[in-house]
Amino acid sequence: MGTDRVISIVENFVAPLLDEMGLELVEVQFRQESGWVLRLFIERNEGVSVDDCATVSRQVGTYLEVEDVIRHAYTLEVSSPGAERPLKRLKDFVRFTGKKIRVKLSEPVDNQRVFCGLLTDVDEEKNNITLAVDGSDANQMVIDLRAVARARLSL
Repeated sequence: MGTDRVISIVENFVAPLLDEMGLELVEVQFRQESGWVLRLFIERNEGVSVDDCATVSRQVGTYLEVEDVIRHAYTLEVSSPGAERPLKRLKDFVRFTGKKIRVKLSEPVDNQRVFCGLLTDVDEEKNNITLAVDGSDANQMVIDLRAVARARLSL
């Protein structure tokens, strides 16, 4: 089974489970490192506890075993996304307006692909964000979210 299919199955199972627990799924990764690793990043505004991670790990592990989703050895990891969490959905950008972020674009703009700055605005209708590059209000950049390859909070 392909990695995208595993991620999709896990996301579909985990989203309602986490919702019941007052948690949110940030990201699912399934990749080969020193062996196969299935990694789930979860969060809640008040923070994620070790018990939250253990509960999610048990429930997901049992589901994957019963449904025989992954037919080879793998390691399941559940954790919070950390201080430099990825921004994946429009609501992530809305939630973190006013915070410093790092954006990598799919295609360069003025020979540059990576921009850091303060996320000053999110236009949900136009699906774009405004970034005060290097924290300068004078250097505002409007970025179409479809052009974003990756974005994350920045320290």
